[in-house]
Amino acid sequence: MACKSLLTVVTSAAAVPSQIDAAVALARREDAHLDVLCLGIDRTMSGYYYIGAAPLAPVMVQETLDQARDEALAVEAAVRDQLRPEEIRWAVDTAIAQMGMASGQIAQLSRFADLVLLPKPYGKDSAPDEEMIVEAALFEGRAPVLLLPPGKVDAGYGKRIMIAWNQSDQAMNAVRAALPFLKTASRVDVAIVDPSDHGPERSDPGGLLSQYLARHGVRTEVSVLARTLPHVGQVLCRHVEDVGADMIVMGAYGHSRFREAILGGTTRDLFEAAPVPVFAVH
Repeated sequence: MACKSLLTVVTSAAAVPSQIDAAVALARREDAHLDVLCLGIDRTMSGYYYIGAAPLAPVMVQETLDQARDEALAVEAAVRDQLRPEEIRWAVDTAIAQMGMASGQIAQLSRFADLVLLPKPYGKDSAPDEEMIVEAALFEGRAPVLLLPPGKVDAGYGKRIMIAWNQSDQAMNAVRAALPFLKTASRVDVAIVDPSDHGPERSDPGGLLSQYLARHGVRTEVSVLARTLPHVGQVLCRHVEDVGADMIVMGAYGHSRFREAILGGTTRDLFEAAPVPVFAVH
């Protein structure tokens, strides 16, 4: 399946230049239609007030919603200014929502996108709503997500791809969804960290995946890596640099989101630290 319908969600006017540039570049490369959701988020928890503040609650709610609306309109204006001279096919939608209610609209649009382009969450400069947006697209929208590292990102990625393979359903879902990228890559490296001695691939780690991809015309190399660093994500990030990969394909959240939020995990580590775009599917 080709990527013909792209979606990106923008919540900050400051993020528009780099995020829209990256989305336009990929839409041009794939000859795809780009949908942009300009989202103003009310980040207050309006359901909770001290008793003495209750009479002011309606005023406070209206003020925060007005602020979210102004932010959404500012984002929309910046997005339209940037897209207007572009020759790609595009559409812009604008909405406001409270923090706990924003995921529904994101999920609805994500369901009908081949790929959702978003900034990487969890970084030191990440906005608090970026994690929510990524998870809404992955879990509720069931869409593949391409997470972009900070700074300017052109559409040259995907020539040398590393697959983070652990035999999970999530990893297999990611490989299937990423086939349009894998088929055009000049090199695909299947990276396996400390494969199980008792798993179904114990005698030939990555062998069945390589066979599957070969039937799609994808040539692969398998790298079995020792866990020489405290976290699997660190081992994979180092391997990205060792093989010169410019994109990662991975299954997201093999453990629960709660467990990864509290204890950490490979998904969270790669979402935060990977130096290249990450293609992720749950």
